[in-house]
Amino acid sequence: MNVKQILSASAAVVVAATMFAGVAPSASAAGTADDSTVVSSRSFPKASAAKANLLAESTSTSVDDNANWGGIETLNVPQTQSQSEKDAEAAQKAADEASQAQTEAYAASRSEQRAEIPQVDLGSMNGGGADLAKFAMQFQGYPYVAAGNTPSGWDCSGFVQYVYAQFGISLPHSSGAQAAMGTPVANLAEAQPGDILANGIHAAIYIGNGMVINAMNPVQGTQIADVSVFGGNPYSIRRIL
Repeated sequence: MNVKQILSASAAVVVAATMFAGVAPSASAAGTADDSTVVSSRSFPKASAAKANLLAESTSTSVDDNANWGGIETLNVPQTQSQSEKDAEAAQKAADEASQAQTEAYAASRSEQRAEIPQVDLGSMNGGGADLAKFAMQFQGYPYVAAGNTPSGWDCSGFVQYVYAQFGISLPHSSGAQAAMGTPVANLAEAQPGDILANGIHAAIYIGNGMVINAMNPVQGTQIADVSVFGGNPYSIRRIL
């Protein structure tokens, strides 16, 4: 082979190599497409991003303690009443007014009774039973109070005890004990004003003609009554003066 032929062959080899270098990568890329990993990236909005929903109902409210709402935060809303509640309130009010009126009327009546009570001059009395009976009669209308023994309120034996105390005689505060005091009187026909009629239930002061002055009960108070106030029960007649 001569030099010309060698040069031609070398040039051909170079050209072929150049063409192979340009074509082979393309063929290789095409031939290995299934075995290659293609990496790509794309930006998406965050799924956790908060979105404002203007149509959603608010379920809570936070108010600054220092906020000033023109006093509306302390506004007292009046509570309405049903008709039955109004009727009940009106009935209670009427009952209270009636009770108050009754109390005032009773107090006025008591004042009138006391104004009419004759004033007894103890200095003019001789200490006899008639004087004691007269003195006791001035307390008509005075109140009955269990265990009491003063004009502000007394029970039956407390009344007898108080009246006799004004004449210097001390008696026990017990109707049963008073039934054993002084001198016994045989029967009502022999009784005199000022004598005590008493048993274990009741005590009274005899004023004559089968009548007594006595503290009866919380409703009737101190009143004049006949001896039937003992309810048919036996009683003692005792003379103290």
